[in-house]
Amino acid sequence: MLSIKDLSVSVDNQDILTDFNIKTNDGEIIALMGPNGVGKSTICRVILGDPSYEIKKGLIKYNGKILNNLSTTQRAKLGIYLLAQSPIAIEGVTNAEMLRMALSEKTGENVGIFAFNKKLESICESLDIPKSFIHKNINEGASGGERKKIEMLHLWMLEPKLVLLDEIDSGLDVDALKIVVKSLNKYYKEYKPTIIIITHHAKILKLLKPNAVHILMNGHIVQSGDASLAEKIEKDGFLCK
Repeated sequence: MLSIKDLSVSVDNQDILTDFNIKTNDGEIIALMGPNGVGKSTICRVILGDPSYEIKKGLIKYNGKILNNLSTTQRAKLGIYLLAQSPIAIEGVTNAEMLRMALSEKTGENVGIFAFNKKLESICESLDIPKSFIHKNINEGASGGERKKIEMLHLWMLEPKLVLLDEIDSGLDVDALKIVVKSLNKYYKEYKPTIIIITHHAKILKLLKPNAVHILMNGHIVQSGDASLAEKIEKDGFLCK
């Protein structure tokens, strides 16, 4: 379970979140919506421990463990994963190298090469991305859509239990979106993670079917409802009642 209580956050001396509260049960899909600049992406960054964001007050707990003073690496080891809005390229580190190192760090054991490579290739096929990306530097030479798929490749290999999706639909064409959402639904069915998705569009929520939709404005949640709230917001805007 993820619990965020009375969280106030600033960056560069500017307040972003104010008394933000949210609680999710294991296996729930929660959607966060709201205008640009209200702090939706900040929530993901703070959960993962980005040092650029200052927690002024409040607690973040995951499965009973307080996250506030843990490093990003420690949080990742707890099974927290962020699929970023704009995944960056990383020179000098291949996808295979990073994943083998991360899995070894997570399990404390050496990673068997044969099974590791076989799983990587199988996931690449399901995501319709070239197997050559396995041994390329992370996101190097990849389009925006391919980068999102590579992030999904990492997700399948690392098997997190808390998945943060920061505008995963951004930059995806229709076909790529269908592939990514199909993969997400398959992952959810198999592993039952908690998912927090940030989006501006109701369309992806029709495919992911969240348990709840929360509207964020002025640094905190101002409205909550089921999936129909997202459709209402898309039709009438964030100022609707």
